[in-house]
Amino acid sequence: MTTAQLKETPLASAHRKIGARMVDFAGWNMPVQYKSIVTEHMAVRTRAGLFDVSHMGEFLVLGDSAHDFVQYVIANDLNKLVKPDMALYTQFVRPDGGTVDDLIVYRRKQDYLLVVNASNIDKDWKWLKEAANDFPGVELRNISDAISLLALQGPLAASILSGLAGNWVLDMPSFTYGEATVESMDISFGRTGYTGEDGFEIFVGSQDTEKLWNLLLQCGEASGIEPCGLGARDTLRLEAGLPLYGHELDDGTSPLESGLSWSVKLDKGDFLGAEALKLQRLHGLKKQCVCLKVDGKALPRQGYAVDSGLGRIGVVTSGSQGIFVGYPIAFAFVPPAYTELGKELFVTIRDTKVRAQVVKRPFYKRK
Repeated sequence: MTTAQLKETPLASAHRKIGARMVDFAGWNMPVQYKSIVTEHMAVRTRAGLFDVSHMGEFLVLGDSAHDFVQYVIANDLNKLVKPDMALYTQFVRPDGGTVDDLIVYRRKQDYLLVVNASNIDKDWKWLKEAANDFPGVELRNISDAISLLALQGPLAASILSGLAGNWVLDMPSFTYGEATVESMDISFGRTGYTGEDGFEIFVGSQDTEKLWNLLLQCGEASGIEPCGLGARDTLRLEAGLPLYGHELDDGTSPLESGLSWSVKLDKGDFLGAEALKLQRLHGLKKQCVCLKVDGKALPRQGYAVDSGLGRIGVVTSGSQGIFVGYPIAFAFVPPAYTELGKELFVTIRDTKVRAQVVKRPFYKRK
């Protein structure tokens, strides 16, 4: 596929102007890095970073049956959102227990906003449309093309955004939602993210995306903000123990197998995939996702074999240098018998079995 055939966000030209290296990601021409992945990773851990994630999908659910519909199509319990302006991490689950996608649901005053992965927009939209046939009081809108999404992440993110939207954003709890007008732009934002740091995911109309991007970089300059690409986004989420669809989650892997049982509420009532997940919990899982701390300096990568010492037992799904923690790290699927903390395993890296240890998720947790 050539670059000319790839989709682009409203910031594509802005990325090129500041020297971004662009790559194909899920059919989108996206920045993978600007200065370096290490520079961008450390900026987010210690100061602030700004990501263009406008390739993500956004759906609205409206109507008298909106609550019941969303509750039926997600694995988490929507009733946790006891009032508007709250958010929830969850998954769409197949009848066989596999994961259609993972997403964030925002309960707003008049509707529910669902933010889904870029690679799954078309699949998710079809999934929701089919499920909505049983809920005649539901209206669905795909607003992905009209909305851009910027992620402002890091310990200084709140102070930067408060300079634009007002000091009230400093008091927003995690996984809540707010709205503001900034220099005639209507923006909204959740105190959410995909890096393990404090921060915000900011929604803005596509026509205002570049203006807001430049304004955030300008206002964060004194705080040492860095524009960040998908490379740092991946290393940050891995250190933070967060799954990536297509790696730790997919159509053949359940949220329970991925270590997301905390976000699956089997006692909330009927929902898509509930029966399969109940059977998995009853009879046990065939595989489980573990965090591996790998010895030495060689890096584990997706697809590398995981060995018990007596033969192959699993596979690495994501691997990298733990840039902040200081050692190689990986997610891997192994049989449940090998998931005990401290368990010694091996990752085959360039025909060499490198020692690894099962450790607690996440590798990094902010203080």
